[in-house]
Amino acid sequence: MFQIIAYIKFLFTSTNQHGVHSPFVYDLITNCFYDKTRYEVYLKLLAYRKSLLHDHTAITITDFGSGSKVFKSNTRAISAIAKTSGTTQKRAELLLRIVQYFKPKHSLELGTSLGIATQALALGHSGNQITSIEGCPNSSAFTKKQLSEFDIKNVEIKTGAFEVILPQLKNNTYDLIFFDGNHTKTATVFYFSQLIDNAHNNAIFIFDDIYWSKDMQDAWEIIKAHPKVTVTIDTFFWGIVSFRKEQVKEHFKIRV
Repeated sequence: MFQIIAYIKFLFTSTNQHGVHSPFVYDLITNCFYDKTRYEVYLKLLAYRKSLLHDHTAITITDFGSGSKVFKSNTRAISAIAKTSGTTQKRAELLLRIVQYFKPKHSLELGTSLGIATQALALGHSGNQITSIEGCPNSSAFTKKQLSEFDIKNVEIKTGAFEVILPQLKNNTYDLIFFDGNHTKTATVFYFSQLIDNAHNNAIFIFDDIYWSKDMQDAWEIIKAHPKVTVTIDTFFWGIVSFRKEQVKEHFKIRV
């Protein structure tokens, strides 16, 4: 019910590219978000997804986050996880376009899961070296094999709790960070605070499921208010953050 009400409010307060006066945001919306080109690489995303949807192998999930709203058991079929919890095809295509647009060289993903978003990060730019962290050993082992079978070579998956792995990466700089692991307010704000020093002026942070719960919406408001954050774009399903010092602080709600 919270998400339904939040989405209705979003529809009334969001817009498209019209009325957006920031050249940076306008160009991102028109040339990336609303790019209708049917890129051939989308077929690779679809093939990866279909492979997961046809895989009925069951694995036991170790969940460090807020838990599932769908599954009652931690033993789940790959196909069921892909169908209910994985990044949708439309969002995977958008993530790929975002990577095409910004061309990051070093990306970090918090929450590999079955690798649907990971593949999009990898295919969007061949020069993008991705570090992806997955807390569940069984998910990690499966996805390493799955990505290898689909010839994805620019991804390194690190297995372990985010709190354990992130301190090992403190000296790295990232152009793009995709937060898709722990959908709780405390964890999201903590990971943001831990990683903000790993970003630079042109870095992009993407937060998944910012309306997952009232707590996640609160986390998003805290992130928006941070003094280093200049531009945010709320697409309802994602919150996108920019740190560009040349931009005045401004927040957008964009229908995608």
